[in-house]
Amino acid sequence: MFSFHHVALSVTNLDKSIEFYLELGFKKILQWNSDDNSLSIAHLKLKESILELFCFAKPVPAPESMKKLETDLPVIGIRHFGIQVDSLKKAKNFIVEKGYAEKIEINKGKTGIDYFFIKDPDGILVELVQDEREL
Repeated sequence: MFSFHHVALSVTNLDKSIEFYLELGFKKILQWNSDDNSLSIAHLKLKESILELFCFAKPVPAPESMKKLETDLPVIGIRHFGIQVDSLKKAKNFIVEKGYAEKIEINKGKTGIDYFFIKDPDGILVELVQDEREL
Protein backbone atom coordinates (compact mmCIF):
# COMPACT_ATOMS: atom_id res chain seq x y z
CA MET A 1 0.00 0.00 0.00
CA PHE A 2 2.82 2.46 0.86
CA SER A 3 6.23 2.94 -0.67
CA PHE A 4 8.87 5.62 -0.26
CA HIS A 5 8.68 8.34 -2.90
CA HIS A 6 10.92 11.37 -2.19
CA VAL A 7 12.91 13.61 0.13
CA ALA A 8 12.77 17.40 -0.33
CA LEU A 9 15.61 19.84 0.30
CA SER A 10 15.71 23.62 0.06
CA VAL A 11 18.92 24.87 -1.55
CA THR A 12 20.47 28.25 -2.33
CA ASN A 13 21.85 27.49 -5.81
CA LEU A 14 19.84 25.00 -7.85
CA ASP A 15 22.45 24.49 -10.58
CA LYS A 16 25.25 23.89 -8.07
CA SER A 17 23.11 21.42 -6.09
CA ILE A 18 22.00 19.57 -9.22
CA GLU A 19 25.63 19.25 -10.32
CA PHE A 20 26.60 17.85 -6.89
CA TYR A 21 23.83 15.25 -6.79
CA LEU A 22 24.42 14.25 -10.43
CA GLU A 23 27.98 13.37 -9.37
CA LEU A 24 26.47 11.02 -6.75
CA GLY A 25 24.54 9.15 -9.43
CA PHE A 26 21.22 11.00 -9.54
CA LYS A 27 19.57 11.83 -12.87
CA LYS A 28 17.59 15.04 -13.41
CA ILE A 29 14.06 14.12 -14.48
CA LEU A 30 12.17 17.40 -14.13
CA GLN A 31 12.66 21.11 -13.55
CA TRP A 32 9.98 23.73 -13.01
CA ASN A 33 10.39 27.51 -12.67
CA SER A 34 7.72 29.96 -11.49
CA ASP A 35 6.80 32.76 -13.86
CA ASP A 36 8.12 35.39 -11.44
CA ASN A 37 11.37 33.45 -10.73
CA SER A 38 10.57 33.30 -7.01
CA LEU A 39 10.84 29.50 -6.96
CA SER A 40 12.47 26.71 -8.94
CA ILE A 41 11.97 23.02 -8.30
CA ALA A 42 13.98 20.09 -9.65
CA HIS A 43 13.37 16.37 -9.31
CA LEU A 44 16.41 14.10 -9.35
CA LYS A 45 16.09 10.33 -9.37
CA LEU A 46 18.35 7.62 -7.97
CA LYS A 47 16.99 4.15 -8.70
CA GLU A 48 13.42 4.28 -7.36
CA SER A 49 13.75 7.34 -5.10
CA ILE A 50 13.35 11.01 -5.91
CA LEU A 51 15.22 13.95 -4.45
CA GLU A 52 13.15 17.13 -4.75
CA LEU A 53 15.14 20.37 -4.67
CA PHE A 54 13.47 23.70 -3.90
CA CYS A 55 15.31 26.93 -4.66
CA PHE A 56 13.67 30.15 -3.49
CA ALA A 57 14.76 33.61 -4.65
CA LYS A 58 14.64 34.70 -1.00
CA PRO A 59 15.79 31.70 1.07
CA VAL A 60 15.78 31.63 4.87
CA PRO A 61 19.11 30.42 6.35
CA ALA A 62 19.14 27.17 8.31
CA PRO A 63 19.85 27.38 12.05
CA GLU A 64 23.46 27.03 13.20
CA SER A 65 22.63 23.75 14.96
CA MET A 66 22.25 22.04 11.56
CA LYS A 67 25.91 22.52 10.71
CA LYS A 68 27.21 19.78 13.01
CA LEU A 69 25.90 16.25 13.38
CA GLU A 70 26.17 16.30 17.18
CA THR A 71 23.98 19.41 17.49
CA ASP A 72 21.66 18.51 14.61
CA LEU A 73 20.60 14.96 15.57
CA PRO A 74 18.82 15.86 18.85
CA VAL A 75 16.53 18.35 17.05
CA ILE A 76 13.14 16.90 16.13
CA GLY A 77 12.58 16.49 12.39
CA ILE A 78 14.38 15.08 9.39
CA ARG A 79 18.11 15.25 10.10
CA HIS A 80 19.79 13.81 7.01
CA PHE A 81 19.26 11.22 4.32
CA GLY A 82 21.37 8.22 3.38
CA ILE A 83 22.65 6.97 0.06
CA GLN A 84 23.65 3.32 -0.31
CA VAL A 85 27.02 2.57 -1.92
CA ASP A 86 28.65 -0.73 -2.87
CA SER A 87 32.01 0.27 -1.38
CA LEU A 88 32.59 3.00 1.19
CA LYS A 89 36.31 2.99 0.41
CA LYS A 90 35.63 3.72 -3.28
CA ALA A 91 33.01 6.32 -2.35
CA LYS A 92 35.44 7.95 0.08
CA ASN A 93 38.15 8.15 -2.59
CA PHE A 94 35.66 9.59 -5.10
CA ILE A 95 34.43 12.25 -2.64
CA VAL A 96 37.99 13.29 -1.72
CA GLU A 97 39.10 13.36 -5.39
CA LYS A 98 36.11 15.58 -6.26
CA GLY A 99 37.01 17.93 -3.40
CA TYR A 100 33.66 17.51 -1.63
CA ALA A 101 35.42 16.62 1.64
CA GLU A 102 39.00 16.35 2.84
CA LYS A 103 39.05 14.21 5.95
CA ILE A 104 36.60 11.33 5.96
CA GLU A 105 36.41 8.72 8.67
CA ILE A 106 34.44 5.54 8.01
CA ASN A 107 32.46 4.62 11.11
CA LYS A 108 30.64 1.54 12.36
CA GLY A 109 27.10 2.53 13.33
CA LYS A 110 25.24 1.40 16.41
CA THR A 111 22.76 -0.32 14.08
CA GLY A 112 25.48 -2.37 12.36
CA ILE A 113 26.17 -0.43 9.17
CA ASP A 114 29.36 1.31 8.06
CA TYR A 115 28.97 4.96 7.11
CA PHE A 116 30.42 8.43 6.75
CA PHE A 117 28.86 11.86 6.34
CA ILE A 118 29.48 14.58 3.79
CA LYS A 119 27.78 17.92 3.25
CA ASP A 120 26.15 19.09 0.04
CA PRO A 121 26.82 22.62 -1.31
CA ASP A 122 24.43 24.10 1.29
CA GLY A 123 25.88 22.13 4.20
CA ILE A 124 23.02 19.61 4.28
CA LEU A 125 24.18 16.34 5.81
CA VAL A 126 24.24 13.33 3.48
CA GLU A 127 25.13 9.92 4.91
CA LEU A 128 26.86 7.41 2.64
CA VAL A 129 26.28 3.87 3.86
CA GLN A 130 27.48 0.39 3.04
CA ASP A 131 24.71 -1.78 4.42
CA GLU A 132 25.35 -5.48 4.02
CA ARG A 133 22.88 -6.62 6.68
CA GLU A 134 20.30 -9.09 5.52
CA LEU A 135 17.22 -7.46 7.00
